[in-house]
Amino acid sequence: MEISARIRVLCVDDHPMFREGIGTVIASQRDMDLVGMASNGNEALEQFRKFTPNVTLMDLRLPDTSGIAATSAIRTEFPGANVLILTTFEGDVEIQRALAAGARGYMLKSTPPQELIKAIRDVHAGRRHVPAEVAQSLAEQYGREFLSEREVQVLRHLAEGCRNKDVGQTLRIAEETVKAHVARILEKLGARDRTQAVAIAIRRGIIHL
Repeated sequence: MEISARIRVLCVDDHPMFREGIGTVIASQRDMDLVGMASNGNEALEQFRKFTPNVTLMDLRLPDTSGIAATSAIRTEFPGANVLILTTFEGDVEIQRALAAGARGYMLKSTPPQELIKAIRDVHAGRRHVPAEVAQSLAEQYGREFLSEREVQVLRHLAEGCRNKDVGQTLRIAEETVKAHVARILEKLGARDRTQAVAIAIRRGIIHL
């Protein structure tokens, strides 16, 4: 196969062993080249400018920013960029944010190598790649109302064990307003109490501890 026909891949991940593993997988393919590696969002953009890869494998958690923000930055400068998110997180909110930022696919790091190779080829060909288990997670939450930015702020404080009064003082809003936000949070998440609301929010990727 001609070099010009090879799929140029950029790997963005802050774990050296994972990058090396990806390199080994890519090297075993006759139609692919790993043209660059990056350990954070800034490096990702620099490497993309340098190599203009066909497909970028993007970790969701980076030291300086999120993979979603890095994807958005790349796509803003290079609208045609094909980004495939690779992560250990399965939260549906994270998935939706990644796709909204322009990612062409979303895969778990536990995915077998051959499935990853298929995903790279799919994305390079202009197709989206969302595995069945990830699609199911999205479908289960389809139609549910998103939390507002303020509700997420309140939820983060609840996760830290703060009382309504403490949350109100920190956010400079009335305690009764905090109570109203908590009620809406429980309703939107389908939670019976604060503890369950926090657990659901962490599982879905709405907040992180």
